[in-house]
Amino acid sequence: MKRAGRLLFVVAPLFAVAACFVVPGHGDDGGRSDSRSATPDARAAGLDAPEKKDLAQRIVSSAENSSLDWRAQYDYIEDIDDGRGYTAGIIGFTTGTHDLLVLVERYTKAHPGNALARYLPALRKVDGSESHEGLGDGFVAAWKAEAGKVAFQRAQDSERDRVYFDPAVRIAKRDGLGVLGQFIYYDAMVMHGPGSDPGFFGIRKRAMAEADTPAEGGKETAYLDIFLDMRKKTMEDEGRGDTSRVDTAQRRFLYDGNLDLDTPLKWKVYGQPYEVK
Repeated sequence: MKRAGRLLFVVAPLFAVAACFVVPGHGDDGGRSDSRSATPDARAAGLDAPEKKDLAQRIVSSAENSSLDWRAQYDYIEDIDDGRGYTAGIIGFTTGTHDLLVLVERYTKAHPGNALARYLPALRKVDGSESHEGLGDGFVAAWKAEAGKVAFQRAQDSERDRVYFDPAVRIAKRDGLGVLGQFIYYDAMVMHGPGSDPGFFGIRKRAMAEADTPAEGGKETAYLDIFLDMRKKTMEDEGRGDTSRVDTAQRRFLYDGNLDLDTPLKWKVYGQPYEVK
């Protein structure tokens, strides 16, 4: 399954298999059935608790890579013909949306002379476009070679957290959302980028115009339902024909009342079933 790349954006300083996969692992009442609960400490920990964060990466990877093994994606790189150049790494950094360039710049500052450093001029030139000029097979080979190094894997983790994960979780907590809501924000940030419109902040703004967040006194399930409506409309407006990432994954968790994103979890993306026990 090809990745669904995010829209073009510039990172702002404020943030930046038909088989069923079974992986070991592990809400308050607000769904239609099977409401589950967790301890207050579990909710307080949030999506940034180590087990929850790993679970989040698995769910995102099911949509981005058709695999729950997100750690196997460090060396992933291809052009998926979405107008964003090369898509690469654990979160789908792209040469056309600035985040891959920033990743390589930051990595090179810490590790001069790495195999990707020589491509920085070309990366700066193609930033904001789908061009491969100055990159090509040599860049692909360099990415794969560098991805075998722990230092570059950690750099990918760090940039994922700095630009996508940490801001999404922080804003979701500010909006009074639990673990599922934090994940819903994170996945939207990954796919659409943190842009104002039609990026994550645009989706959130439209959702908040229709429903109050829990921090504003609204019902969590009602707000998240509206947010997913806005997310789905954005996907449709972008021409993404398959919205199962919302319909048969996140919406399923919500309607199950699983606001704490507790396991076991079952969902489908692009028609493929997944399970975390």
